[in-house]
Amino acid sequence: MYVPSAFAPTDEAVRELLLRHRAADLVTAGPDGLAATMLPLLYDEQRRTLRGHLARNNDHWRTADGAAALVIVRGPDAYISPSWYATKAEHGRVVPTWNYVTAHVHGVLTVHDDPEWVSDLVRALTDRHEAGRPAPWSVDDAPPKFYAGQLRAIVGVELAIERIEAKFKLSQNRPAADVDGVIEGLRDAGDPESAAAVHDHRR
Repeated sequence: MYVPSAFAPTDEAVRELLLRHRAADLVTAGPDGLAATMLPLLYDEQRRTLRGHLARNNDHWRTADGAAALVIVRGPDAYISPSWYATKAEHGRVVPTWNYVTAHVHGVLTVHDDPEWVSDLVRALTDRHEAGRPAPWSVDDAPPKFYAGQLRAIVGVELAIERIEAKFKLSQNRPAADVDGVIEGLRDAGDPESAAAVHDHRR
């Protein structure tokens, strides 16, 4: 990944992205070429892994066990209009760009075709995404036979992380007045998440 120094995130920022991301793209190479699946993943800091599951009917997992894999994790992203820059009025030498937050997580994938492993993962994923809701749903709310049937329809995957490349391109290379304009422009465009990212990572 090409990462200019202005857009290199701190280790803590990357950690927060991995802990809080919603879903990511799992990419592997197999006999028929590249395969990709979007799925929610849980980051385990102690074990340095990402865990998720695929539909059993998705052939991706059948060629992925022991394969080198790439997981593409994304944060907020947004179009940045040059009209938001204060420097547009000064000299006009501005162009559009795209702001984004991403991490490329490399490692080796293990497939877990084990109901107990998959059940533990499903519970952890559910608890994470239901947290904070007024009436959080629990796996135990589903009839046991129905839940067991759902488990049989999925297969677990676990990425053992070998390296992480990350880039937080959030207008850090612009003058302070331009950054202020980007934050205001994103808020006015109805994208407070991207505006907050620019604000939090300004230099």
